Amino acid sequence: MIEKRSFVVTCKQVPYNRIDYRPKEGCLTVEHIEQRYASHPDEVKRLDTAELRERFLVENLFENDRINGVYSHYDRVVMMGVSPLSKTLALPTYDELRADHFFDNREAGIVNIGGKGLVEVDGESFEMIKGACLYIGRGAKQVTFASVSSDDPAYFYLYSAPAHKDYPNAMVNPGEGVQRELGDQLTSNRRTLNQYIHQNGIQSCQVVMGVTQLHPGSMWNTMPAHTHARRMESYLYFDLPEDARVIHIMGEPQETRHMIVADKQATISPNWSVHTGVGTSAYSFIWAMAGENKLFDDMDTFPVTVMR
Repeated sequence: MIEKRSFVVTCKQVPYNRIDYRPKEGCLTVEHIEQRYASHPDEVKRLDTAELRERFLVENLFENDRINGVYSHYDRVVMMGVSPLSKTLALPTYDELRADHFFDNREAGIVNIGGKGLVEVDGESFEMIKGACLYIGRGAKQVTFASVSSDDPAYFYLYSAPAHKDYPNAMVNPGEGVQRELGDQLTSNRRTLNQYIHQNGIQSCQVVMGVTQLHPGSMWNTMPAHTHARRMESYLYFDLPEDARVIHIMGEPQETRHMIVADKQATISPNWSVHTGVGTSAYSFIWAMAGENKLFDDMDTFPVTVMR
């Protein structure tokens, strides 16, 4: 059974993410997605903890038998959590996209962080184990998600950006992409970085995506911290124990702020913001970028000694 969630909006103005949303003429039944608007760095300096989390932390992506998503106005990225427990879930078309299908003008990378799952794209089925990454190119019409077993459900993280060209769908299993061993156990940041969708891997218009796994005893990620003014980036933290947290550092290098992040929560990093973090235990995270180019090493680094 395919579930399609929708709701009816009335003909009056409806409060929507702090801004009045005016439904299309005729007041049809439509799907909506939460929107996060861009913020100037000078404004971010004045935000309190709750406001910072509201702008840059996505806390409730994964809910059983639901598809939840956020549309970020940084590079028009969409981040979604798909959690099929007992149902097959169909990817909706959101009114904010002004398209007949989600992929009419978009592409996406999908990583499964749960049990074995199935993604079907226009009749073609992809079996995804934990850590597998699937690229879906522009033009796909019908996309559904399912878990092989409700006792060990799949959790799909989808990261989408606008696309200007059609690239073929492609999947890579964990360990099959480009692997880079980074960091050192002595500095608590030994990690394995898996590149899946990138310049020399699965081809895309602008999405770059992979998974980093910290080794036992290591807790720091992405050191030294960096910015890349040509791309925004998002982290989805996972494999984090229930009683553990990651202290995610963001902001301008001389004006850093932090957020306390739990398992299966995502962060939004503007192109002007550093992004790094330290956990109370080892963990993994999905990194995904979109913007001007696909050059993984196009970044401006900031040693911790110059940060404030």
